[in-house]
Amino acid sequence: MNDLPKPLSVVEKVGYSLGDLAANLIFQTLVVFLAFFYTDVYGIPATAAATIIFVGGLVGAFFNPIMGIIADRTVSRWGKFRPWILWTSVPFGVSALLAFSTPAFSPEGKLIYALTTYVLLVIIYSANNLPYAALSGVMTSNMKQRNSLSAYRFVAVMIAQFVIQVLLLPLVLILGDGDKAAGFNSLMTVFCVVGTVFFLITFFTTKERVILPSEYSGSVYQDIKDLIGNKPWLIMLSVTVLVFVTLALKGGSSIYFFQYYLDRSATSDFLSGSGFNGGITALNQWLTQVGLTKFEWPSDPATSAFSLFNAVGIITSIVGIGFSKPLADRFGKRDVFMTALFFSTLFILGLFWVPSHNPALAIGLNLVHGLFYGVTIPLLWAMIADVADYSEWRYRRRATAIIFSAMIFGLKLGLSIGGASVALLLAHFGYDPLLQTQSDDTIQGIKLIVSVFPTVPFFVATACLFAYKINRALEQQIENELSIRRAASS
Repeated sequence: MNDLPKPLSVVEKVGYSLGDLAANLIFQTLVVFLAFFYTDVYGIPATAAATIIFVGGLVGAFFNPIMGIIADRTVSRWGKFRPWILWTSVPFGVSALLAFSTPAFSPEGKLIYALTTYVLLVIIYSANNLPYAALSGVMTSNMKQRNSLSAYRFVAVMIAQFVIQVLLLPLVLILGDGDKAAGFNSLMTVFCVVGTVFFLITFFTTKERVILPSEYSGSVYQDIKDLIGNKPWLIMLSVTVLVFVTLALKGGSSIYFFQYYLDRSATSDFLSGSGFNGGITALNQWLTQVGLTKFEWPSDPATSAFSLFNAVGIITSIVGIGFSKPLADRFGKRDVFMTALFFSTLFILGLFWVPSHNPALAIGLNLVHGLFYGVTIPLLWAMIADVADYSEWRYRRRATAIIFSAMIFGLKLGLSIGGASVALLLAHFGYDPLLQTQSDDTIQGIKLIVSVFPTVPFFVATACLFAYKINRALEQQIENELSIRRAASS
């Protein structure tokens, strides 16, 4: 087995991270806006939207293990995983554009179109993102280098998250001149082009170095048997599902929290008093001076407060990512992950007690939540790569893609459960997108969906990690013993 002893170059780390930026322009849109797009833009009833999100996501989730088996057995001059990034770059963008288009079909036709395009998108997403994720496990076998690679990767994720959670809704209103359907279509066209270019950069700047000897390969049955007996894998699968249930619940319901719960007058006063409106006025004046008269920030206070809420959370998450690697190198990934996840959860829970006239408190809570959650972001995928090493260390076989595919299965399952739960719970609490003011029961439900309900999966995930055995000492033992074996195999 060949592995480069020197650190990965900055060019390769940046090139790899651009692939996640491209994918997350779409993924973050699904997490934050898919339920909103279906109910408030395309006019699909909340219960039907929940069914589409759940069924479509489930199809994508179950496709992941199949894709893992295919990727692990792919043979090409570019390696096992890189060619899939190349082959899916254009189809990914096109499928995203179709999924966020709004053709004028009948109510039944809309349901069929939405389900078909969403299933197509999640399948192509799996064919792209599963090999992309697995690629990090074969670019280097050095665990500290993986921590560094994950940090680069998830700074890119945060950039995409900033674009989606802070700028998407204003850009939709700007590009569509107030027409959200037209705005989504225009913005997805831009994402299609940018994403394709970024995927190509990832393909051309990365290299697979961890090359396995033939005796490390095995049958599909053996891969599955090894997975079932791999306790750290089972725990990380559970954690992945739970984390993405929370992210989908909180992310998908936040827009409703700002649109319908927080008092618009108080929100407007806060934006003026905090200097936000002054900054936006200066920005609009500058855009007008350079001739971009159509790119004025929308005047809706809920849109602005929602963007600011997400912006501060993302900025502090990036700060948290900066602490992730040194903390993990010193204390081990598991202990840092579970501690940061626990504290980040407390600040989600705090949203339930935010008074409707105090948007500043909601934004402040998300600011601190982002700092703690940011520490966990690179560690999740670095720990999954460690699970692949653990499997090789224990069974003397390596099946990188099927391990990552199972985790992306968990991601898709969590996203499906969380995203569908947002729409189902909204319907349960009587949400009506045609009403400017929702009932008291609906408002109370929105508060629960954005705060109390998302904390439960995070707390359970924290508890699961107590049983995860790959601590700092075992990480080092696995790395050292695998290096000896690989040198002997070479």
